[in-house]
Amino acid sequence: MNMQESAAATGGGKGAASGLETVEVTTGPQPTAAVIWLHGLGADGHDFEPLVPELGWDGAPDIRYVFPHAPVRPVTINGGMAMRAWYDIVSLTSHRDQDQQGIADSVNRAAALVRREIGRGIPACRIVVAGFSQGGAIALQLALRYAERLAGLVALSTYLLLDHRLEGDAHEANRGLPVFVGHGSHDPMVPFQLGEMAAARLRDLGYQVDFHSYPMPHAVCPEEVADLAAWLRARFE
Repeated sequence: MNMQESAAATGGGKGAASGLETVEVTTGPQPTAAVIWLHGLGADGHDFEPLVPELGWDGAPDIRYVFPHAPVRPVTINGGMAMRAWYDIVSLTSHRDQDQQGIADSVNRAAALVRREIGRGIPACRIVVAGFSQGGAIALQLALRYAERLAGLVALSTYLLLDHRLEGDAHEANRGLPVFVGHGSHDPMVPFQLGEMAAARLRDLGYQVDFHSYPMPHAVCPEEVADLAAWLRARFE
């Protein structure tokens, strides 16, 4: 795999419409597919950048991976400390969706990154939206509601926000969308049951859910990366 870092990766580029700085890695000179990957609370766009070489396969198309940095904001559960976060989290109970303005703002910013890829010549049907933990929650919000058919959705160690609005808000364009859900069975931050519940809810609504559990904490593991690479191959070949 001939990986290339874009100028954004080395210089902290910013998508004009989204206002988000991004790290970008392309696996070849002429990308025909894209993955937009949102990091978890307190991390940044570099967090999953090292996984790119492990997600390739022989004969893979050139893929652009876009890893945005979340805005810096105070986070209530961390004593109001400012950190990169897609929205404020008031508590680690099931009520993680109280900051509805922050959630909506981040969904809109991430959607602008999807539109930017379309503007760069990659159609929506060749774009996967992915996220881990808090970033996965935003990825779920975005992909299920997006008005053009996407290639798929990746939701790692995460949960559903605003579940009571999902059925009404989900866009017909992405009904039945392929979804990869991965979760650690020993996750102390986002309980495994929340991942199971999200997968079950999506299945009930007709999405093509590929659910995987792994004996790990709030993290990713080599087995998950290998499973995800196989899933991406099915989306992009």
